[in-house]
Amino acid sequence: MDTSALRATLSLSLMAAFADGDKHEREREEIRRIAQGLGAEGAVHLPTLYQDVLLQRVTLADVTQGLPERGARQLAYEMAVCVCDADGALSPREQAFLAEARRVLALDGAAEAFESEARTLAEAPLAGPTALAPAAAAGAAALPPTPLDEPAARPAAAVDGAELDDRILKAAITCGALELLPETLSTLAIIPLQMRLVYTIGQAHGYELDRGHIKDFLATAGVGLTSQYLEQAGRKLIGGLFGKMGGGLLGGVGKQAVSSGMSFATTYALGHLARRYYAGGRSFSPQMLKDSYASILEQGKGLQGRHLPQMQQQASQMDLGKVMALAKGWR
Repeated sequence: MDTSALRATLSLSLMAAFADGDKHEREREEIRRIAQGLGAEGAVHLPTLYQDVLLQRVTLADVTQGLPERGARQLAYEMAVCVCDADGALSPREQAFLAEARRVLALDGAAEAFESEARTLAEAPLAGPTALAPAAAAGAAALPPTPLDEPAARPAAAVDGAELDDRILKAAITCGALELLPETLSTLAIIPLQMRLVYTIGQAHGYELDRGHIKDFLATAGVGLTSQYLEQAGRKLIGGLFGKMGGGLLGGVGKQAVSSGMSFATTYALGHLARRYYAGGRSFSPQMLKDSYASILEQGKGLQGRHLPQMQQQASQMDLGKVMALAKGWR
């Protein structure tokens, strides 16, 4: 992908990020930070691109001019769909944006089929066959979800700490493996797996969480869903991982994607943060959540290299069908 096509693809992703017009300032700041970080790694000056998109100086027609090949247009559209789906169900404005992008990019039914698959991932159930081990489920006395700023008394639940540690590490390795895969949907699958991990940990401590609570938990810790997808997918795109197959998948490009990406470390940090938070009766203040997450994230970054071979092995055995099954809670 040349510089013009790369710029056009990232432009469309940023346009998708702001399509609903309802981004919190905190999320906008995260997207700006990611644009700066990615801009330092590639030939495209993303901070300028970010401003062009935010001020509407770039249009869908401009994007199309930078993507003369159909395959490049399809990839750009897939990334835009995933950006819109990253934080859950599509808003009417996002639906309208994607429909117009599909029309301007002159894409056919394959684009609509991809959109359907992405929606399946985005709406994957929190509770599934692998959500919680039977022993932990039997000991959990479920409580209704409450806002993050209303701590509840710790329920009497039998929690197997070793099992939760093992589950967190396995989830982090799986998400790291997904970042190695060349398919666009594999990156989107990371978010529902992280949400299910938080759900599982809350359930183990006796809390029956809903999707809104988990999104609030992630946001309070400083993890935006849209910005996280943009960061993961942007690194894959700039690193040339999208579309790589065979030996290229587990070669230098794949290693670079994991070493610079955040999927393993983010998942590891979210899991252990959730464990501390729910074990403590949800008594953390927002600042405590942010500080704890930042600290555990550094630990996760330090563990990435040690577990890279496991990520590579898992990635080599995974296809899109397995990715979809994982997101639905199957093995």
